[in-house]
Amino acid sequence: MSTDTTNGAVIFERIDTWRTILKDQFDFIRRDNLALVGVIIVATFVFLGLFGPMLAPHNPIEHDMKTEEGSIMRLSSPNAKAPLGTTAYGKDILSQFLAGARPTLIVGLFGGLGTGAIGFLVGLVSGYYGGGVDEVLMRLTDLTFSLPFMPMALLLLTFVTPNIWLITLIIAGFLWKMPARVVRSEVLSVRERTFVKSARASGASNLRTMFFHVAPNVLPIGFLYTAYGVAWSIAAQASLAFLGFGDPTMTSWGRMLRMVFDSGNIRIAWWWVFPPALGIAAITTSVFLIGRAYEEVINPEIEIES
Repeated sequence: MSTDTTNGAVIFERIDTWRTILKDQFDFIRRDNLALVGVIIVATFVFLGLFGPMLAPHNPIEHDMKTEEGSIMRLSSPNAKAPLGTTAYGKDILSQFLAGARPTLIVGLFGGLGTGAIGFLVGLVSGYYGGGVDEVLMRLTDLTFSLPFMPMALLLLTFVTPNIWLITLIIAGFLWKMPARVVRSEVLSVRERTFVKSARASGASNLRTMFFHVAPNVLPIGFLYTAYGVAWSIAAQASLAFLGFGDPTMTSWGRMLRMVFDSGNIRIAWWWVFPPALGIAAITTSVFLIGRAYEEVINPEIEIES
């Protein structure tokens, strides 16, 4: 058998392994009702993030809602013309809600993936190699724990014009510390198991052993903290936008809350507050429902106690 044929067979074998892992994750979600509800909400949120701006009946920033007489509809409660009401500036809240899902999706998706990926890799490398590598990476992790996220994010965004990608980068750059710690702890256990030692004894390189023998066994923890990373990122982005440090060129749910607060109507215009607040609450709760299901796999004692 030629070397190319052997390498091709190995690649297909690895693809099948990862495909099996993903299929098992999908089957697991289907068996957990709460996790399934979470997945449905997340899927709806992703749909709004992708197509919300196109579904919005009006431009969320430029269009003014007007009455039959031609006057601007300021602070109107839900009605036939504006199903979710209008803002104090005469803007359509339904349009703002639909358009605001996109930046929330971008930050949540990429912030969560970035948080999970960085934390997973740091924890994997640190736990597998140990020694000096572990010392350096864990001291770096300790440094991020010592820096409070919100004050540091506000400090960084003070000197630059905020945009959605910069905010995502800052969030991922600060929130990877928790998954790194947890993944490292699990890797320290997995690397001492018999099949890992057998792989080393058979001549497998460190990279091969780490990614094809150790990594698959700590992947559920990676999925769990990536899911949590999505929720953390969405909450962080909404908080930054509420404090006035969101992307000024985009309508987001956090910015909607900021606008209603600035207008002085946050205790009056419930129709202006509820859509973005419920949107943020629904997506973060659904992500935690999915994460909870994974926790029961990683720590079966939770399921027994419940």
